[in-house]
Amino acid sequence: MKRNERIDRVELMRTFIRIVESGSLSAAARQLETTQATISRRLQSLEALLGAKLLLRSTHAMKLTDDGERAYQHARQVVDAWLALEDALQLTEEQPVGTLRVRAPHAFGQQQLLMPLVGFLARYPQLSVEWMLHDRAVDFISDNIDCAIRVGAEVDPATVSVLLAEVPRCTVASPQLLAHYPTIAGPSQLSALPWIAISTFYQHEVVLHHVERGLSENIAIAARLSTDSLYVAKNAALAGLGAAVVSSWTVEEELANGTLVELLPEWQAAPLPVHLVYPWARYYPARLRTFLNLMREVMPQIAGMRLPEQD
Repeated sequence: MKRNERIDRVELMRTFIRIVESGSLSAAARQLETTQATISRRLQSLEALLGAKLLLRSTHAMKLTDDGERAYQHARQVVDAWLALEDALQLTEEQPVGTLRVRAPHAFGQQQLLMPLVGFLARYPQLSVEWMLHDRAVDFISDNIDCAIRVGAEVDPATVSVLLAEVPRCTVASPQLLAHYPTIAGPSQLSALPWIAISTFYQHEVVLHHVERGLSENIAIAARLSTDSLYVAKNAALAGLGAAVVSSWTVEEELANGTLVELLPEWQAAPLPVHLVYPWARYYPARLRTFLNLMREVMPQIAGMRLPEQD
């Protein structure tokens, strides 16, 4: 009986942590896939066990009491220790268990990373992955995400960001578009072309670097189409709408068959860094540690990726 009570108390603390970190009882209920009434009962049970009021709530706000702040800090330590114990007891030959929630960019997540993910799941049959594709920034708490793969995003100092690889880029256009313009002999002539902007990376100018001479050129562009989709940009370039700077891996086939042409190969946009990002914590479950090790291993080997250049 005492063992069951202890388990119940750990669940109460987990619920309390989720309430605090998500910002409301309703958000905690959504993330824990239960009802707000259940969350409220758990909170009341924890407050009764501790003999202290932990939260002050009004219609529009929620605030930790002083006792609640102390309880939250201690609950984090207890739950982290409990998770470590669960991992130690449930791991069989380093087999991680549970569900890992990962967010990845659309194009990258549905093509480049799919086969490594399939291999990862085949290797660890007790593990499940929720693979969510979205290009916007991740909020780990409100989105209930364990980690995210970010391409080209700035590093957030509030998170752990592990640099895995980088994505080379190239400037492309269709032959039918180029037929209407003088031969492009230097970066300054690129401004005369219509452009397709990938709004997450460039909108009004592109910056190109000479591979051998170390020179840089800022090129003002007028975008006929602005999109946050790498595939839309590529397909619009194929249709002759404009030039675009795209990840090289997305256009390998088109460059090979001549439906797209690389402009000024000696002038390249800076490669995009690829990071695995996750929130700071005292303890990381085995499923996250194992996924990080996999990404470190496979990311530089994926077609179109390369190891980051060392300064």
